[in-house]
Amino acid sequence: MDLTRRGFLGGALGFGAGVAGLQAAPDKRHFQLHPFVEANRKAVFIRRTNVAGRLDAVGMKREGLALGRQLFQPAGETGIPVSHRVVLKPNLLTQRAGDGTRVNWGTDPDFYEGLLVAMRDTGLSKFHYIEANYRHSRWSIQYDDIHDRHGVEVLESRRYPMHYRRGYEMNWAKPADAVVYAQVPHYPPIHEKDTWMINIAKWRSHGMCLTQACKNAQGLCVWPFQRFCPGWAMVTGAPDHMKPFIVKDVEARVNRYLESHKRMKYSRYDSGARLGPVHQEIWAHKTCDNLSTMNFGLHMVEAIYAKNEDPQDPVKEFLPNFVMFSKDPFRLDLVGLWLGGHEPGNVHFYRIAKERGLSDTFNPWDVPVYEWTDEGPQARKLTDFPRTMLKTYYLQKDGEPHYHMVNEPFDYDRIKL
Repeated sequence: MDLTRRGFLGGALGFGAGVAGLQAAPDKRHFQLHPFVEANRKAVFIRRTNVAGRLDAVGMKREGLALGRQLFQPAGETGIPVSHRVVLKPNLLTQRAGDGTRVNWGTDPDFYEGLLVAMRDTGLSKFHYIEANYRHSRWSIQYDDIHDRHGVEVLESRRYPMHYRRGYEMNWAKPADAVVYAQVPHYPPIHEKDTWMINIAKWRSHGMCLTQACKNAQGLCVWPFQRFCPGWAMVTGAPDHMKPFIVKDVEARVNRYLESHKRMKYSRYDSGARLGPVHQEIWAHKTCDNLSTMNFGLHMVEAIYAKNEDPQDPVKEFLPNFVMFSKDPFRLDLVGLWLGGHEPGNVHFYRIAKERGLSDTFNPWDVPVYEWTDEGPQARKLTDFPRTMLKTYYLQKDGEPHYHMVNEPFDYDRIKL
């Protein structure tokens, strides 16, 4: 493969297609993800960005557009037809500022719009925005304006018992070796033919350590199935219209895993945290159930800016200035965890995913890492990138601050599963 600057960028809209009129207009019947990404499905790519700050809207959109024009390319006679419907799944998080305004700490909307424009430039025109929590996480009219400008169809996410009785606008999937969800409902057009999905997560802390690609996908589940975190309250205590779709012996299954993992001395499994070990087990298995049914075209984590969740820390915001992406959400999250200051072996969802056969590693050092540059992808080591200490409230130990790092050493050579 030609990885010179000309070869890397020549097929990317906006970089080579219109230079001095030397190239014909691209064929817009098909598009493709950059071939190097498709050919390296187990790799994680990191694109450094140049944005002045969280409110640099011009810079955010510029970075989204530049990256999108490199990743999404017209493909002539082969590739994915541009008649496909594209499902967009950013991460939205609303927080109210001291003056009462709402501030978005999820996927940056201007970066998101830049990606969307780049996808439209390939000839794609059928876009669907899906987020089960949309009504609760709309932080301003900005996302609505973006969707209006680009003709994105926004679903009505709320579902009630009568919708389940009538099978109203939900597509069901059966997880592989289900532990919690015997069937999972997703919003149309997920699971329908001629559909391509992109997951655009945000890099931020959470009670499950960090919200990244794997967690972001739960917002594609139909309300209220998307509630993965409340433990037994949304399993044995779930609404009656959910119960027919929950594994019959769910308590026995979850408890077998939990007791096994305690015997294996999973770190922090003696924690008395509100989102304790059983919450982590249930969340992990719901997430595995969900991801076992999904087929994404690309996973991405926007890490251009991040919020320090610890209210006592004098550093309130970070500007890491990078974006990560991969075909593999588990490997992407492992790299994100390490760059966020945590040791992935201590965040047990990824061990559970390997145990269930959905991932082949929970060791970040197994993951090939490339820096995505304008000259082409360059092989790197994880240690070539700076780490940002994103404190979390994941399974805090006795006497440990509520917001802390999960960075205790882990022996990946000794513990394989």
